Amino acid sequence: MNIDAAIAELDSFLGDRCSRSKSDLDQHGTSETHFAAFPPDAVVWPENTAEVSKILTICNRHECPVIPYGAGTSLEGHTSAINGGVSVNFGRMNKILRLDPGDVDVDVQPGLTREELNRELRATGLFFPVDPGANASIGGMASTRASGTTAVRYGNMRENVLGLEVVLADGRIIQTGSRARKSASGYDMTALFLGSEGTLGIITRLTLRLSGQPEVISAAFCGFDRMKDAVDAVIQTIQMGIPVARIEFVDTDTVRAINQYTGMDFAERTHLLLEFHGSEKAVAEDVRRFGEISDDFNGLDYMSTTKAEERTALWTMRHKAYYACLSLRPGATAVVTDICVPISKLPEAFEETRADIEAASIPGPILGHMGDGNFHAVLLIEPGNAAELAEAKNLAKRMSERALRLGGTITGEHGIGIGKLDLMDAEHGASWDVMGDIKRTLDPVGIMNPGKLIRGN
Repeated sequence: MNIDAAIAELDSFLGDRCSRSKSDLDQHGTSETHFAAFPPDAVVWPENTAEVSKILTICNRHECPVIPYGAGTSLEGHTSAINGGVSVNFGRMNKILRLDPGDVDVDVQPGLTREELNRELRATGLFFPVDPGANASIGGMASTRASGTTAVRYGNMRENVLGLEVVLADGRIIQTGSRARKSASGYDMTALFLGSEGTLGIITRLTLRLSGQPEVISAAFCGFDRMKDAVDAVIQTIQMGIPVARIEFVDTDTVRAINQYTGMDFAERTHLLLEFHGSEKAVAEDVRRFGEISDDFNGLDYMSTTKAEERTALWTMRHKAYYACLSLRPGATAVVTDICVPISKLPEAFEETRADIEAASIPGPILGHMGDGNFHAVLLIEPGNAAELAEAKNLAKRMSERALRLGGTITGEHGIGIGKLDLMDAEHGASWDVMGDIKRTLDPVGIMNPGKLIRGN
């Protein structure tokens, strides 16, 4: 490994788009959660696929680690340079390359964020529906196979990415998938790279499936005195086939945090936040039907609105929930973990998780994407407090073990990074070793985001 030699070549090639300044390195080595800082040795800003290919060719020759970097919103240490190396920032590769309203698809560069994309799409009557909450980059969302608030209706990145352009560790550029809606041709290489967290190659172009902007959107919220009633209402809604676009859950602690952080005045009880998309008549009927379900499960203060400003306020509140939860304990950091279980197992998963946290010495608000069985705990700890960190990690581990026992997964959208490596064997067994075989085939030198996702990479 000769990182300095690699950086010298990159500096000669990229000029001022290769930086070793402390501020740039620090920015690219930190995490939004509890992980210690691991800054890279350099940061580079490519502007096109050919430059990415040359960067990887140079780094592969010198056995220099490469860490892709989008918006920096990941929660499991995905962008930490734990072995040093070069962070590849895609902030300059943030353009729409092709838009075809007729085929309802678009090609984008990986640094474009989902909010930027949807602003550009407004005039077309289309939108990109995957919404993980944070204004993440599209490349990062693909690399973690992101999900989010709208997955219950529109699916996650797996359903909305048609094809990719990927640069492999040795600099080769490959294409996966096509714009066709189906194919029986060979391995599904697109699916292989979705969720690979930058360990197999760097995504430089994405072909995305778009959706039509609905004629009418109605947002709604409803309170519950018992968490179980809220969960049961969600299950009933799904089983009845009501086509909700979003069903979000926030527990009492999260509501209190949101009220303090935003100045809103929700009653301090568990709430469901919902959104319905469709024609005026269909949306009105869906709102009515959910109101009946809410009544059946002791829902309180059910309200709905089609006013854009009120809907925006509601979802802005939800998207700020993480920072609101941090404010419950000023100066705190967090171990943020997520699991996903079959819908029928949600009551059990929620009740056991809530009881576990209530028995702990640290606070842990719970919120989640209830429509697809995915929820999160924000375990608030004092920075530098080893005992609290150990307790939070133990709570998170028990959540993951619970998910596996109930037929679910250790993460529904956060991914693995360095935070959940010790749980991969329990979920995947021998399949985890096969993932390592694939990694070594595509990246024999081991430069691609080392230390993440794969055993001993």
